[in-house]
Amino acid sequence: MSAPWPARRSITSIQLLTQLGLDLGLSLDRCLHETGLSPVQLASLNGEIEAQRELQLIANLVEALPAVEDLGLQAGRRYHLTTYGAWGYAILSSATVRQAAELGLRYHGLTYAFTRITLSADDAIASLNFDDSALPPALHDFIVQRDMLGALVVVRELLGSTLQLLIVELRQPAPADASPFIAAFGQVPRFGAEHNRLGFAADLLDNPLPRANPQLVSACEQQCQTLLARHQWHQGLAGRVRQLLLQSPGQIADMEQVAERLHLSSRTLRRRLIEEDTSFRALQDEVRQALAEELLAAGGLSLEEIAERLGYGELSNFIHAFKRWKGITPGRYQREALV
Repeated sequence: MSAPWPARRSITSIQLLTQLGLDLGLSLDRCLHETGLSPVQLASLNGEIEAQRELQLIANLVEALPAVEDLGLQAGRRYHLTTYGAWGYAILSSATVRQAAELGLRYHGLTYAFTRITLSADDAIASLNFDDSALPPALHDFIVQRDMLGALVVVRELLGSTLQLLIVELRQPAPADASPFIAAFGQVPRFGAEHNRLGFAADLLDNPLPRANPQLVSACEQQCQTLLARHQWHQGLAGRVRQLLLQSPGQIADMEQVAERLHLSSRTLRRRLIEEDTSFRALQDEVRQALAEELLAAGGLSLEEIAERLGYGELSNFIHAFKRWKGITPGRYQREALV
């Protein structure tokens, strides 16, 4: 089963979780153990990291603080709307709660959730559901607590008021002390439930939001699309193929060469890429297009040199391909990029 989260994400969540560990008495080395992250990388304001590194950090916190039953809740309180960048501003500028929810879930991959979040509604109750089926068992309670309270914090800030919950259900067993959960959700959750969910009055979905701004929503949604595409670039087998193709752009590898480096037959590689709704040819095109745009925008190279670096034997082939990608010639793209 594939993970419901993109392979890469903003480093912001790692920073928040590391600070939680430090606040609870852990050393920086203990927090970052086996994450492959250095303090210098942690200080980056605009960095991106592999999702697996965040899971390792969560594992470090859970292992080091086994007696803290509400550790995930303590983490969830730290995720505010401003934590999410363009995603947060997009939903904040939505016209209604429903529009905010639909937009937020459409770009779910830009959040820091590891659960798969969905919205369901009937005439009386709307529910945010948190599917934990893809989570590592040892991290289940922490991640569910964090994702559920983090989502509630966002909704409360979106509304500018307290959200009255009608249902709070968690699949985890009841803790020895439920008071932190009561403080977080405003009621005693039903533990040992079949699903993880937060339920509220369905008519709230049509409430107007105080900061509605259609122009800002549109601009932020475009940015969300760009960010999500970038995060998903490294995901799955297709992501591994892209990385291999990027390693030698001047000699774009063919399918047999890439399959060999992945220890697969070309037939298996083709089949598995089809399962991910792509093809080797499409991935080659994606990598060439990304590199072409980068090299053209940087300046300093002639079109002939760029075509050679991208593995095109003839400049005319590169020009034809670029016009297919962007609808304009590479020369015109470069002139506009360098203005």
